[in-house]
Amino acid sequence: MLERLRRREPPAGDITAVLTAVHDIDTALHDGLHGKGGPSAVRRLRRLLRAESVVLADLDGPLAFAGPRPDPHDLAAILAQAYEHGTAAHRAGWTAAPLIVAGELTGSLIARGARESELNATAQLVALTLDHAALRRARSRISQADLRTLRAQISPHFLHNALAVINALIRTDPDRARTLLTDFADYLRYSFSTQGDYATVAAELQATQTYLELQRARFDDRMDLTVRMAPEILPVAIPFLVVQPIVENAVRHGLEPKPGPGSISVSGYGEGPLCVIEVEDDGVGMDPEFAQAVLAGTGPPAKRVGLANVDQRLRTVYGPEYGLVIETAPGSGTKVVIRVPRYMRGVVAQ
Repeated sequence: MLERLRRREPPAGDITAVLTAVHDIDTALHDGLHGKGGPSAVRRLRRLLRAESVVLADLDGPLAFAGPRPDPHDLAAILAQAYEHGTAAHRAGWTAAPLIVAGELTGSLIARGARESELNATAQLVALTLDHAALRRARSRISQADLRTLRAQISPHFLHNALAVINALIRTDPDRARTLLTDFADYLRYSFSTQGDYATVAAELQATQTYLELQRARFDDRMDLTVRMAPEILPVAIPFLVVQPIVENAVRHGLEPKPGPGSISVSGYGEGPLCVIEVEDDGVGMDPEFAQAVLAGTGPPAKRVGLANVDQRLRTVYGPEYGLVIETAPGSGTKVVIRVPRYMRGVVAQ
């Protein structure tokens, strides 16, 4: 596509300018055709095309202008022609190139003083940018829906048991009951927080430790806890409610069915550009094929829904190569490994 834009054979120095303009256009259209970046996008498109004027339009009409504006009647006529036939249209010195996004007519890029071949190539570039923007928005909606699902699945079993433990300690150990009640309130506040889709590793770790302290009280302190986190990963932003559901899975499906004491370790460290977090228990374990079915969404729907939810959200946010990795076997415990990028542009943890 860029090759077609270079047919004017610009000097070598101009190629860098073209690539910079393409990047700037992608940034300006990050929120789609109707985002606030429209005016900035048309100014950059005008410079890229070296056109007298550029207009960006949707199916209802013009959205942004750069340069002298066309006569409204000419603009309406050229848009009607482009949208009727789905091909480039011409009128009064103006050319309109349709924007086809994911196979659907979405709008038009209109210019005066630009070569038609370059305008068509640029329209394809804009359409591709809009397609990527739509994909990002879809991923965000999926991630938010999965997070709402996870919150709705916070275990009533855990809530009941935590309150029962606190109630039992009110008379025998009121100080600890008071501490656990504060932990319980903090756990609920964090789990149902609505501030953003990301949290720092430090915040996730704090919520996880609060959850584990409540579970230790249930187990009469027969649960050994080990938490080791490298300081450099504590400020890393990760999707909200990623670590705690995995720890909850370890308690419910690893340690609860196991007779006698048990242990859970949560560790994290940097591995080049990655942040790695591992949750390991010495519980009953599970068949590796069953674990694979859980992550694939083909396992029993009532079993380990937290694992499948977290795996799906990680893949939605970062891509298919960033899902969970599970190491397990019957009677040998389970280790769940999370690997995510340490740095993501535009991600801010709350």
